[in-house]
Amino acid sequence: MDILLIILYVLGAALIVALIVLTIKLIFTVDRVNLLLDDVEKKMKTIDKIFNAIDNVADSVSLLSDRIVDGVANIVSKLFRSKRNKKEKYIEEEF
Repeated sequence: MDILLIILYVLGAALIVALIVLTIKLIFTVDRVNLLLDDVEKKMKTIDKIFNAIDNVADSVSLLSDRIVDGVANIVSKLFRSKRNKKEKYIEEEF
């Protein structure tokens, strides 16, 4: 009975030592992952600035193209309006 108790104590001590070693390795791994995530976060901030600049340029180009399209549409509508007005005046003069 005493031998069984001694074996149980030895195995328990070995388990505690193994858990301590695994915990220390886990702490080192978590530290490395934390450093890696910090590095990734710095790089993402840099990339985020680049994407914001690209987004601003795209918005500016879109605004410029919208204004050009509006201008062309206004010119075309003025041309057709003036032709309609001439036709309406011509029709009114006939009656």
